[in-house]
Amino acid sequence: MKKYIKYLVYLLIISVAGMVFYKKVYVPKHTFLTAKVSKGNVDIRVNGVGNMGAKNIYKIGTLYGGKVLNFTIEEGEYIDKNTQIANIDSVDLKDKIDEQNALRLKLLNDIKSLQIDRKSAKVNYDYQNELFLKNSKLYKLRSISSLDFQKYLTAKETAKFNIESIDGRIASLKDQIRQLEAVVNGLKQRLARYSIKSPVSGYVTKKSIVNYQMVMPNQTLIEIVDPKDIWVRTFIDTRVSGKVKLGDSASIKLRSSSKIYRGKVVNINPINNSITYEREIDVAFDNLPIPFYLEEQATVKIDISTLKNVLKIPTNVLSIYKEQNGVWTLDGDMVKFKNLKILAYEGKKVAVEGLSIDTKLVVPDPKKKSLSNGMKIYHD
Repeated sequence: MKKYIKYLVYLLIISVAGMVFYKKVYVPKHTFLTAKVSKGNVDIRVNGVGNMGAKNIYKIGTLYGGKVLNFTIEEGEYIDKNTQIANIDSVDLKDKIDEQNALRLKLLNDIKSLQIDRKSAKVNYDYQNELFLKNSKLYKLRSISSLDFQKYLTAKETAKFNIESIDGRIASLKDQIRQLEAVVNGLKQRLARYSIKSPVSGYVTKKSIVNYQMVMPNQTLIEIVDPKDIWVRTFIDTRVSGKVKLGDSASIKLRSSSKIYRGKVVNINPINNSITYEREIDVAFDNLPIPFYLEEQATVKIDISTLKNVLKIPTNVLSIYKEQNGVWTLDGDMVKFKNLKILAYEGKKVAVEGLSIDTKLVVPDPKKKSLSNGMKIYHD
């Protein structure tokens, strides 16, 4: 009797253990969450990583060497076109200009003096010409000798030559004045180049000198970038960049900010990188963030097209079974693997072909029983 009781106790323990195993282990391991198929639009994007750069960086320098004066520009400062950046000590250029101007004034005074002399010479010429004309009549009447007539002619010609001589000296002085004016104009143009002005409006991204520093000819003083030229230079695999077009809208996320900025594709480099097999694509901001930092890392998503009214499923239901991509579908309590064509990814959703809207999907769980065709499961 005791022997039967002992076996009954063992049987009871085994039954209880089996029941606990079934409810605590088997059932949880075979219980899976399910998901539904939805329908909607999916934006197809190309992703890239790059750095902020600029189409043009203007290096502002000086043609001449010397000491830098009045240089107060700071990095990050916005300056307008024609803003005074600095002056270079022009040494004796102003003195040379003053010297040339003084010489020009002297020549002008000499011309005025000669013009007075010319008036006097003209009066003398008119007098000698009148005498010549009167004596010409007397000579024709044989009232004066040939020698006397020749004296009147010589006096007239001498007076004429005197006027021509004065005119020649005036013309020479005017030529000298024109030469001086050309020299002064050249000195003024050179002096103007000692005054450094900004050729464009923009932000100062770099300054290479300090005030009162001695600089060499053609040395860069500052670098300026036009806000309109700022873009993100990103590199995208050639295999997925072929559909990107100029003007495509894009979103930009800078490493220093959680904000998403809108932009558009403004440049596509026609030459691929022969080593990385990537294509350079530049995306400009619709509204440039201020302040900005060149070479800051950024991620870019370029919208290349939109799939309309397509089926979408959660990415966590995707599986690989026998080296094929697909999902586990639910038929009653039985699971079956379904091959799918993946169209595009959108966050935690993926657009697919090969399902119906009322298909119920099983969410695989690596902590539970591995799914297989025909397997019976419990589900929510």
